[in-house]
Amino acid sequence: MTPKRPLRLLAACAAIALIAAPVVSPTLAFAQTPMDDPLDARDAKRLDRMEKVVRELRDIVFKAQKTGAPVVVEPADTDARLADIATKIGDIEQTITKLNGSLETTTHELDQARRENTALRAQVKSLGDRLTADEQKLADAAQAAQAAAQAGPPPAAEPAPPADPKAAAAAANAAFTKARQLMLSGDYDSAQTAFSDYVTTYPDTPRAPEARYWWGKTLAVNGDYARAASAFIGAIRGWPQTAWAPDAVVELGRALVQLKKPADACQALTELNHRYPKAPEAIKSRAATVRVQAKCG
Repeated sequence: MTPKRPLRLLAACAAIALIAAPVVSPTLAFAQTPMDDPLDARDAKRLDRMEKVVRELRDIVFKAQKTGAPVVVEPADTDARLADIATKIGDIEQTITKLNGSLETTTHELDQARRENTALRAQVKSLGDRLTADEQKLADAAQAAQAAAQAGPPPAAEPAPPADPKAAAAAANAAFTKARQLMLSGDYDSAQTAFSDYVTTYPDTPRAPEARYWWGKTLAVNGDYARAASAFIGAIRGWPQTAWAPDAVVELGRALVQLKKPADACQALTELNHRYPKAPEAIKSRAATVRVQAKCG
């Protein structure tokens, strides 16, 4: 115990002793008639208890002075429980903080996926609008060719003439136009079937690679990333110099990321810079986003 603590305890003992000591009034000393004791039995008991406490404190102080041992005041059990409760509350607050962080991360990823899907649909519409006018002309030509072809079969006695290349081209263009119109209207399921039929029926036509590109778009929208990647690969085979080719490369990278093939996605995006250095800035920006998703070096 430090020297100051016994002095404080002695001062406390002295104060209690003074309070407990009987008070003798000078006036009472000269009273001629005796007076009743102003303390009742209950007050007397309280004074006895206080005197007992004072004696015990005095004994503790004297023993501490003799032995030099410190006087240790043990904290109440209530304080220990409060400290334990405070620790548990702190643990719960940390757990809630971690849960809030996980929820914010999940919400951010969901919002990002929604934005990418919205951007994809907007890009599909934008690319489609630029082809609508030409496709309409081709559709009119195809209908005229079909009407001419249905004018009547050749005479039975004569062998059938070979297929008219112009009529075949017109039919192919009509099929392509129909598939594109379905896609622009938002009917991706029907557009997916129409582009698949086109690729199967007209695999060697000039617009077959583009049909594979749009077919891959519809597959990606419906979450079929495996077939979408195959369609995009078929579309960019030979690295055609077309307006849709750079976007096909980006969509291929995105599909590969979804298929858990980040290395292949990074390789495809690297070829994008080599093959299409003049690609639009919007496509380059989307490619950068996919690179981040694939964790390309």
